[in-house]
Amino acid sequence: MTRPSSFSQEMADLICDRLIEGKSLRAICRDDPEMPAPSTICRWLAQIEPFREQYARAREAQADTLADEILDIADDAAHDTVSTEAGDRANSEWINRSRLRVDARKWLASKMAPKKYGEKLQSEVTGANGAPFAVQIVRFGESSDDDSAS
Repeated sequence: MTRPSSFSQEMADLICDRLIEGKSLRAICRDDPEMPAPSTICRWLAQIEPFREQYARAREAQADTLADEILDIADDAAHDTVSTEAGDRANSEWINRSRLRVDARKWLASKMAPKKYGEKLQSEVTGANGAPFAVQIVRFGESSDDDSAS
């Protein structure tokens, strides 16, 4: 079966729904032979403005799904310990893998929805030694009080 190459709103809706569910574009195209190739979707994004907007909204919503998954991973303690003859011990492989899964989702969410999940940067401008920043306005061609005193 050949992959579709013609745009349809029905196909666009299906792609965006799967993105919102948390699937990657690569997985959507790989797992379903009735989906277009990733290159076709990229072409549609470049050519079809309404689809580009719909896709962008789906990616932002996908960030919310990733945030939900982060909580699920963090709350799942089912495999945090393993039983051995010597007793229970930490399952460091599982714990490290969970940490990696959380970090990957945090990074992706911050890129997909930076205003919502990105790092908050705050800049503060101060003067010398932490004093308030002072602005002095000098107008050229006008004499100052000091000039008139001489």
